[in-house]
Amino acid sequence: MSVATKDMGETAGETGGGALKGAILIAGPTASGKSGLALRIAAATGGTIVNADSMQVYGVLRVLTARPSPEEEAQAPHVLYGHVDPATLYSTGAWLRDVAGVIASARSRPLIFVGGTGLYFEALTRGLSRMPDIPQAIRDYWRQRLAAEGAQHLHKVLRERDEAVAERLRQQDGQRIVRALEVLEASGRSILRWQEERGAPLVDATAAQRFVLAPPRAELSRNIAARLASMLRQGAVEEVHALRALDIDPQSPAMKAIGVPELGACLDGAMSMDEAVEATISATRRYAKRQETWMRNRFDEGWQRFESIAPIAEKFSL
Repeated sequence: MSVATKDMGETAGETGGGALKGAILIAGPTASGKSGLALRIAAATGGTIVNADSMQVYGVLRVLTARPSPEEEAQAPHVLYGHVDPATLYSTGAWLRDVAGVIASARSRPLIFVGGTGLYFEALTRGLSRMPDIPQAIRDYWRQRLAAEGAQHLHKVLRERDEAVAERLRQQDGQRIVRALEVLEASGRSILRWQEERGAPLVDATAAQRFVLAPPRAELSRNIAARLASMLRQGAVEEVHALRALDIDPQSPAMKAIGVPELGACLDGAMSMDEAVEATISATRRYAKRQETWMRNRFDEGWQRFESIAPIAEKFSL
């Protein structure tokens, strides 16, 4: 079968040829202090902060996804924050295409990539895997089945058709399960085979400063609880109400942002506020643990790990 493909290797050429040198990359789990550090570095270097968090791209959820505040955005240029409609299924490939445009217009201003989506950083520095175009009919079919049958059932279907992929995916990860199934149906090849074929990176990892900010677990847990309390004071519940009013597909990534299901249950009367807060804190802690594990296993030795901001701030004389 002949299948059209999208290759992000073409995107690097569109930025003027060759990968970007001199970028600053700041990764880490949620609530680790990455955004504040990026803002300090941007102020010191005249840099532009580029979002590398898959939830902070969506509009509406400024508070609940911990996007920079208007006051923070006024202190330094911020790009790729809140620019995507919450109803849109925004992919890593779409993010890379947007990054290519940012790089093309950056001129001499340093770019500071900050976020907690490890896959974004991997694609940025190693290139994105080639993927087949998926006919809309196939895409709609599997999304309808996900809505009707649930992620765990489709995980069993995937296990029957592509056991190697199923072994790598959590049974609750409906989006990735559906992605694997639709790629398999559209191309006749496992998504693992497609992932082996990478395009060119947009950022030269060897010429970049790469940091992972990973505070001790107890400190991170305290940060998560304190940040949620602040989010609630700033209108997180009202954001969830506004998002739900858009009548978006419940399976869309924005509707699954941490806090949306939990605070939504509170709005529906299915949970008390105290229960919703505790559930949100627990979900955030689990997510932070998954982020740390992913970055520890997938980032190479070129990433410098720090438990606090201080050593990184010293590098930039902050």
